[in-house]
Amino acid sequence: MDVAANCSLRVKRPLLDPRFEGYKLSLEPLPCYQLELDAAVAEVKLRDDQYTLEHMHAFGMYNYLHCDSWYQDSVYYIDNLGRIMNLTVMLDTALGKPREVFRLPTDLTAYDNRLCSSIHFTSSSWVTLSDGTGRLYVIGTGERGNNASEKWEIMFNEELGNPFIIIHSISLLKSEEHSIATLLLRIEKEESDLKGSGFYVSLEWITISKKNTENERYEITKRDLLQGKSVPHYAAIEPNGSGLMIVSYKSFKFVQAEQDLENINEDMSRESKGEPLYYWQQSEDDLTVTVRLPEDISKEDIQIQFLPDNIKIMLKGLRILEGKLYSSIDHESSTWIIKDNNSLEISLIKKNEGLMWPELVVDDKRGELIRDSAQCAAIAERLMHLTSEELNPNPDKEKPPCNAQELEECDIVFEESSSLCRFDGSTLKTTHVAGLNCDSSDLCCLSDWDYRSTNYLLKHTHRKVNLGSNQYLFSVIVDPKEMPCFCLRHDVDALLWQPHSGKQDDMWEHIATFNALGYVQASKRDKKFFACAPNYSYAALCECLRRVFIYRQPTPMPTVLYNRKEGRHVGQVAKQQVASLETNDPILGFQATNERLFVLTTKNLFLIKVNTEN
Repeated sequence: MDVAANCSLRVKRPLLDPRFEGYKLSLEPLPCYQLELDAAVAEVKLRDDQYTLEHMHAFGMYNYLHCDSWYQDSVYYIDNLGRIMNLTVMLDTALGKPREVFRLPTDLTAYDNRLCSSIHFTSSSWVTLSDGTGRLYVIGTGERGNNASEKWEIMFNEELGNPFIIIHSISLLKSEEHSIATLLLRIEKEESDLKGSGFYVSLEWITISKKNTENERYEITKRDLLQGKSVPHYAAIEPNGSGLMIVSYKSFKFVQAEQDLENINEDMSRESKGEPLYYWQQSEDDLTVTVRLPEDISKEDIQIQFLPDNIKIMLKGLRILEGKLYSSIDHESSTWIIKDNNSLEISLIKKNEGLMWPELVVDDKRGELIRDSAQCAAIAERLMHLTSEELNPNPDKEKPPCNAQELEECDIVFEESSSLCRFDGSTLKTTHVAGLNCDSSDLCCLSDWDYRSTNYLLKHTHRKVNLGSNQYLFSVIVDPKEMPCFCLRHDVDALLWQPHSGKQDDMWEHIATFNALGYVQASKRDKKFFACAPNYSYAALCECLRRVFIYRQPTPMPTVLYNRKEGRHVGQVAKQQVASLETNDPILGFQATNERLFVLTTKNLFLIKVNTEN
């Protein structure tokens, strides 16, 4: 069985500037243009039953302004009349009114439980659209940059269940078949969750295809579902449709949709009833695993594969348990039998005799370890020195008890440490994992330079340390033919990463650095949206109301300055600029292009000219 590879984010030293001195506030005025909208933006406020942090992340902080990355300086929004409005800027001093390019067939005001409408620009001539009621549209637009050939026409239109928003889509042309793959996000109620928020996040990966023949229509050819407990920061389908990448606090897993598996899970999965999937015992030499079987299972329906470090159990061709074992076994000596009480008993022979396993399959929580009384007594005796009714009563003895006051900051385990995962589209398994934190041993002896430029090795260890330097900041499309880039905080900097699905050894490339931006943005408590120019010339963030902050890359000075403190000449300076919008309406959308910033409020669209030269 293939096991997910632990990968690293390799920082490029030449893209770091250890001598960066900070941003200088510039009072140069920024040209700002304001357009009044004919109709208000179709904002959907959170309902009373959407009270969790995940609802706020997904819907309350939704960006209502959409940038067409295939055509420079072209933005779209949806108004409360159901119209998709477009503004394409050719000349700042001759701005026209936003024009209507499409109108939703649905009367949005008739739906009380809808979400915000969402749109994604799949290719230069295709768009995916959701009206927020649970209906998905695939629209052929023609070449959008050419007014003569641009015509928005519905090619697929279907109700897909509960309301969702679109977070990514791609267009695929293979042989004589055209496909649109799209990723839909929902937050759904989980009645059985009594301890958590009562909700879970679902990502549905849908493929809509049509063969290039006259009578063929677009129809759904594949639907896969992932579930998790947090809204992903980033989720995107690879350009060739072979995989999916997700950045999230909590992991996602594919949920099998086949009815046969649902029937077996009803018998096999005891989690909903509080009963483990399997029980296991161990001695110093071997392990015994017991699995309860459904009534109609025979010996011919059971397939078990033993490997030195893995196990795989299948019933009627469906996978029940599969994963990496905690330690190695003698797979040739391991056996299984069906007991009289309709249970499956598996005997595994340990290779490392005397090693006691804390878990059977790594990261699998569905089993229960059964210990006999002798084992429990031996464990209690070994741990006796760690327990006391007094706080550190005798610290000088041979085995002093643990003192919580001696713990350092690096010993703290942060439960919400993000991870970056890549899923294979065919096997629906995780192939690559990159945790956005690093082991404390990687940093214990590093200088300041090494700390900033270290490759963040991502290993599953019992003690992980979150350095606070890998916070997810934002995503940006640099090349529309590639996956979106994502920006992470590394120490004080903000590093931009470009995913490459075809490079197995270097899947995430460090392509740009925004010096000290990780530190600067942390002080902006009211920030709402974050973005950067596709050419990395500047980064920008906006607050909930009025203010926009722009951070430019260092540029040469017309006059060389002298730093007396360090005794060196300064030939470059990085500028910070602040723009204040003339409105009291909340900011609903924010997009950056190489030359301009677009800011959307309820009734106005603002354009800020950032760069004057190409």
